[in-house]
Amino acid sequence: MSIAALGKAVSIRALSKSYGATLALEGVSLDIPAGCFCTLLGASGSGKTTLLKTIAGFETYDGGQILVGGVDIGPVPVSKRNIGMVFQNYALFPHMSLRRNVAFGLEMRKLPARDVQSRVEEALALVDLAPYAERLPRQLSGGQQQRVALARALVIRPDILLMDEPLGALDKNLRQAIQVELKRLHAAVGATVVYVTHDQEEALFLSDQVAVMDKGRIVQIGSPRALYDKPTDRFVATFLGECNFVPVGDGTLAVRPEKVLVGTEAHGCEHVLAARVASVDFIGRGFRVLLEHRGSEITALVDATDEIAALQPGAEAIFGFRAGDVLKIASD
Repeated sequence: MSIAALGKAVSIRALSKSYGATLALEGVSLDIPAGCFCTLLGASGSGKTTLLKTIAGFETYDGGQILVGGVDIGPVPVSKRNIGMVFQNYALFPHMSLRRNVAFGLEMRKLPARDVQSRVEEALALVDLAPYAERLPRQLSGGQQQRVALARALVIRPDILLMDEPLGALDKNLRQAIQVELKRLHAAVGATVVYVTHDQEEALFLSDQVAVMDKGRIVQIGSPRALYDKPTDRFVATFLGECNFVPVGDGTLAVRPEKVLVGTEAHGCEHVLAARVASVDFIGRGFRVLLEHRGSEITALVDATDEIAALQPGAEAIFGFRAGDVLKIASD
């Protein structure tokens, strides 16, 4: 069996966890299909890392079940769970070469030397680091070290791969490059991945499935597109991207900034409203226009046109959006 076609289904059923009087997880249920890249997305304290640690076995839980491939792993000790783990700080052995770092988990499982060698070579080739096999971690860039950590996690052929904010220590450009690499690796390997992040763009880019967490609960689960286009409430709408809440009549309508049109482009929209320009900023692909409407700040992301470039703070303007672009979310 090769590294490819890894992954078992994960089913979390009514999981609860408390730290004294603090409820960290409250009845969390989540089904992750085999081979799915599932992201746990939430702010600090939302419960996402606690949930990841309970799957890994680093934390106990008070109630519920965790099934991997249909087997309850609750009673299984950490050392016996076939789980790969990637941390933000890489956790590489500084005195060992890349080859020995990647081989470590296999050697602990007492695999024959020939099998260890072939699997390590396969894993290093998968992350494009075979030519660097004899180097020490300090001789690598941060991005390369993260790829070594990935290779080490994948070489054991885990049932699931857990990743706890693995790109948090990287700068923006490197983080984006590793995101592309992660997506390629997942497509090649087919591992079941549970990934923790607070970065909304990262979650949208990488995931097949996103579980948005808040106060120890999962508030919405779905594909990135479904969550972005059809958030169930105000929390998800604002946490997963920007969202305007526009006073209209006696109510409020929710609309994404990229769906707001300004000036002559707004003519023909079902909702056309008057506003005052607060600011106009060029952002490369277009303009970010901030408008003031009935005491609310409205953000519009619009194309770079001469009309928009000519807008001045304090000027009167109109903006609009189509009825089909209004998000149908629950009211507070």
